[in-house]
Amino acid sequence: MANTSLLHAKRLLLGLTGGIAAYKAAEIARLLIQENIDVQPVMTKSACRFVGPATLQALTGKMVFSDLWDDRIANNMAHINISRDVDVILIAPASADFIAKLANGFANDLLSTLCLARDCPLFVAPAMNRQMWENPSTQRNLTLLRRDGVIILGPAEGAQACGETGMGRMLEAQELVKVILSFFQPKLLQNKRVLITAGPTYEAIDAIRGITNLSSGKMGYSIARAAQEAGAKVTLISGPVCLESPFGITQINIVSAQDMLVAVKKEISNVDIFISAAAVADFLPAKISNQKIKKVGKNISLKLVSNPDILEYAAGLSKPPFCVGFAAETENLEKNAKDKRIKKKIPLIAANLAQDTIGSDESTLILFDDKGKHLLHKAPKIVQARRLINHISLLYKK
Repeated sequence: MANTSLLHAKRLLLGLTGGIAAYKAAEIARLLIQENIDVQPVMTKSACRFVGPATLQALTGKMVFSDLWDDRIANNMAHINISRDVDVILIAPASADFIAKLANGFANDLLSTLCLARDCPLFVAPAMNRQMWENPSTQRNLTLLRRDGVIILGPAEGAQACGETGMGRMLEAQELVKVILSFFQPKLLQNKRVLITAGPTYEAIDAIRGITNLSSGKMGYSIARAAQEAGAKVTLISGPVCLESPFGITQINIVSAQDMLVAVKKEISNVDIFISAAAVADFLPAKISNQKIKKVGKNISLKLVSNPDILEYAAGLSKPPFCVGFAAETENLEKNAKDKRIKKKIPLIAANLAQDTIGSDESTLILFDDKGKHLLHKAPKIVQARRLINHISLLYKK
């Protein structure tokens, strides 16, 4: 999961308040350290009842602070010194009590005081019983925090430690870390509107059979995440995949190529950049049976007709967005990709060998534009997606 795009270590203050979800903070700290993010833990006295400071100290290599009057800070101004030495503050978990403190400006312990004295962004991940979450006072406090520019992450719905089920579960460590990584990415496409297609399409033959392909959708979903990290407003049109929606985007789920075309037509007039990363089936059956086709004899003939070319449609508009295509080939990669770019009349195409990338978490990409060929050496797909977004941002500015 290492993020090579964060060239310089970023600094994060990880605040823990009282709640059973405090155990997740250890995993948050571990994942952030893996991403070259410097983590400074600060705990409330209540948090120390759920997880030991030694755990956070061992994971981060930093002293854990919890006392407003900690004499390890030379000038007795821990709330100033610590808050000035970080780029962002993440409170995870944030209890109902601590949320109330933040919303109303109370500062009676170290963590609440340094949040009040901060000059950096504040992220809050609530964790509490479902009725505490739904209580009108909690909701009023959250409204105040949002109005003040505090970013609220979650919570999720599910089983709770008390045995009840409902809203109030803290988001998982991986989800929170993704948000923080997004915050630290350069905003190369700030407020740009990006439309992305991803995954395979499924073309029905009869009620239970169809034509599809082995695309996992991982590249398209990674691009959606990278574009969102870059500050874009992202809409993802996805074929049938087994992937979670990237955080903070609008997702439209479709099945067939025709469904995808309808969705693209509906959305494309409002976008600046269109990235066609889906593996759209080239053909579909000329006739679709509403019932299962029974086996009669040894053979069956299936007549196929061409599916619409979605990228060609987008690039052929009178005022097209900046269009990016993908070429997944099994041979003659460079020639086929170059030919496809010329045929589609698009400024940029990303090419890869299908047998090396389909279903994999890594890929090698070759980008072709008006200036020629740009090789992106093999890397995790999220890294390649960030590299692609960076290249798009350079071309789009021209």
